[in-house]
Amino acid sequence: MAATSAAPSGADTGTPARRPGVVLAVILITQLMVILDGTVVNIAMPKIQHALDFSPSSLSWVQNAYALAFGGLLLLGARAGDLLGRRRVFITGVSVFTAASLLGGLAPSAELLLGARVLQGIGGAIAAPAALTLLMLTFKEGPERLKALGLYSLVSSGGASVGLVVGGMLTDWVSWRWGLFINVPIGIGLVVAARQVLSETPPETGKFDVAGALTSTLGITSLVYGFIRVAEVGWTSPEVLGAFAAGLVLLVAFVLIERRVSHPIVPLRLFGSRDRVAAYLTMLLVVGTMFGMFFFLTQYMQGVLGFSPLAAGLAFLPLTGLLFTSSRVVPRLLGRIDGGRLMITGSISVLLGMLWLTRATVDTSYLSGVVGPLLLFGLGAGMIFIPLTGRALAGVQPEDAGAASGMLNVLQQVGGALGLGILVTIFGTASRNSTASAANPVEHAREVLTDGVHAAFIGSAIYAALTLAVIVLGVRPWAKRPAPATAPAVESELPVESIG
Repeated sequence: MAATSAAPSGADTGTPARRPGVVLAVILITQLMVILDGTVVNIAMPKIQHALDFSPSSLSWVQNAYALAFGGLLLLGARAGDLLGRRRVFITGVSVFTAASLLGGLAPSAELLLGARVLQGIGGAIAAPAALTLLMLTFKEGPERLKALGLYSLVSSGGASVGLVVGGMLTDWVSWRWGLFINVPIGIGLVVAARQVLSETPPETGKFDVAGALTSTLGITSLVYGFIRVAEVGWTSPEVLGAFAAGLVLLVAFVLIERRVSHPIVPLRLFGSRDRVAAYLTMLLVVGTMFGMFFFLTQYMQGVLGFSPLAAGLAFLPLTGLLFTSSRVVPRLLGRIDGGRLMITGSISVLLGMLWLTRATVDTSYLSGVVGPLLLFGLGAGMIFIPLTGRALAGVQPEDAGAASGMLNVLQQVGGALGLGILVTIFGTASRNSTASAANPVEHAREVLTDGVHAAFIGSAIYAALTLAVIVLGVRPWAKRPAPATAPAVESELPVESIG
């Protein structure tokens, strides 16, 4: 996930870095740590559920607490870097993230773990935007910056899928807690290095749109909470209806606030472009599909196929490999093939992969029922995200460049959390209504889990179909139009993280 704020076009006028190579290493390791932590606990979900007594539906909050805090506060974190100085904000964000990781690793209860995940998301939202801007300040426009951005893109596009593998290794070899503990020595090292090699940027004048950030984050959180609680208490529960009502009221308040404040966190003029709105909707839907696939396929491989956490993590390598490959190949294809056509092809591939997964049963094997969908998913996602980024940022004015790119990153996190919340509802309903008939308790549990996961995969396939529809109707690659001018700041911002 690329951070939200690109440096302005004159970014290379900042104080030169003392050791550019070390600066780049600090930024890349920070980005990897923040991205990886979105998924490193995913493989450990069964272990976490057993250790801290999570219910099947509440377990998704281990993922969503991080995603919502991270995505909801990214734009505010970017603004903090502008107003307070990027070096100071970067160090603060990494420090908060590191302390929260220690707290999460030590957490004796579900409530403390979720609190730590929220704090991790806040730390990531503070650190990540400043990291990308510091990269832009360190490397002047030209080959050096392009090379640095290429490495940043590689870390961003593959970091989350690498988190699945790393999470499996740590969970299997040591403990699920080490998926969080591992950030502590890394974070301390980053803070020490940052103090030595990063140069401070002069603070700008302006205001924080705290009201906008809080209403948008709390509004989305209320909606996600409502969907997740439906799985346990039903649609007519006062708790669920209250959560949905609060979410809608907060989101309406957010729009009204953004129309009136002098420095909105999300300028509403960004939604004046049909192409950009289609790109934002596509991001919301495709990441919802992806989060659901990761979460429930992890449950299926460990609970039904009997994989260990390490084996489940390694099982995602076909997808990881294709994502890394596509991040290198797709930019070259864009010079010869229209990006919209690539997006349609990619979304068809993702849809076929999800339809294939809906055929999974208690007797399905990894080779016959999982490898193929992962290959189709990795290929399709790689063909969607890079051209999607270009379309979302095309024609953006320089003063809106950070907000426009930031919205993509916010929608990645919000889309994943909202999509997972909806799919948890589907999963919970199907599990309760399961017709499993096995007399053996272990086999009965496998059948119930398979029924729930099957329903969730059908929901993910519907998400994938909606993604294809939005691209066909919104992006319209066959429609001839003049290429819009792209703001200098946006041209430099190539990467957007693809998973989580």
